[in-house]
Amino acid sequence: MPFLCLLYFVNYLDRVNIGFAGPNGMNEELGLTATAFGFASGVFFLGYLVLEVPSNLALHRFGARKWLARIMITWGAVATAMAFVPNPATLVVLRFLLGVAEAGFFPGIILYLTYWFPAAQRAKAVAMFMAAVPISSAIGSMVSSALITAGHGVFGLSGWRFMFLVEGVPAILLAAATWFYLTDRPEHAKWLSSAEREWLAAELAAERAGTEAKHSWSLRKALTHPRILALAFVYFGIAYGLYALGFFLPTIITGFEQTYGTELSTMETGLITAIPYVIGAVVMVFWAAHGDRTGERTWHVALPMLLGGVAIPIALYLGDPYLAMTAMTVCAVGVCAALPTFWALPSNFLVGAAAAGGIAMINTLGNVSGFAAPYITGALADVTGSQRTGLWVVGIVMIAAALTVLALRASPKPENDR
Repeated sequence: MPFLCLLYFVNYLDRVNIGFAGPNGMNEELGLTATAFGFASGVFFLGYLVLEVPSNLALHRFGARKWLARIMITWGAVATAMAFVPNPATLVVLRFLLGVAEAGFFPGIILYLTYWFPAAQRAKAVAMFMAAVPISSAIGSMVSSALITAGHGVFGLSGWRFMFLVEGVPAILLAAATWFYLTDRPEHAKWLSSAEREWLAAELAAERAGTEAKHSWSLRKALTHPRILALAFVYFGIAYGLYALGFFLPTIITGFEQTYGTELSTMETGLITAIPYVIGAVVMVFWAAHGDRTGERTWHVALPMLLGGVAIPIALYLGDPYLAMTAMTVCAVGVCAALPTFWALPSNFLVGAAAAGGIAMINTLGNVSGFAAPYITGALADVTGSQRTGLWVVGIVMIAAALTVLALRASPKPENDR
């Protein structure tokens, strides 16, 4: 688990570090408007969507060790090349290729965890893994800010270019570590005793057999069933909040100077950006553990989404930067708390190839928000001259997702096709 968290830490940092590059020299140097910056941030997900499902099926076939190493070395190469973009068009192409290279990483890990953790412990396991998201955002904000500040002029590069160069290298190094270190299945784990291997393999096999007997979802059904599409919309709402904050929170905090008359350095902006994610990381693990203990999933997804969706639109109407950051922190906590428990929902009725395809399909459709959130937020900022309208959209989408997951609770069970 610590190794998987490290992989996702580096992965998520390379995905969102453009959020720190933008307001710290990149937008000015490349001549990017808020709309253009939002498009460049979000186009990553168009490339990501193209290969998500086939990539996850490949991981199921070839094993996590080989496939995750392949993903990491290609995404690391593209992430490093971001340091040398000469113009907006090249930036857009590289962000698209970064998405293509990374496709399948996150749903592949979610699938991989189903090979190791029984359902009763799975939400907590996913929470431990996904804690890398807020931790990456928190630590990454400080690391990225420090690299931008200290790296300006090194190798003749701007600070934001130096940040891209340094933060792309770990993925390449970790690709080699993944190839030699990761274990595909419990049956292959030499670090477990033979009794432990046999017990865990038998436990998971019995669970899979019970799920198959009860649900019997084919791959085709997993890719087209209305329940999967509804879950994809729920994930769309969760991810919409995540990526709107991830890409635009540093810009919003930088804008406090105009809104509230504050003066913040690059490092101070990075430290303030970290606050919501530090709190979110702590709440995420405890909330998921509570969901595992109670066995309740629906409200553990819906309630934090409702709180976050209500808090975020009012943030910039508050007359004090501390109150504004409190509202944004509530939104970040809501997103972080909902994420791991959400992924316990599809794994309750999907196994094998159906799980590989269904989880990838949910992640694929849900991550359309990765393009929509930054692009819409940036475009609305250009049109209105303020971030407020974009944050209203974030709140509405999050609340709609919460209501959808509550509606799914009352719908027929998945084995009843009628």
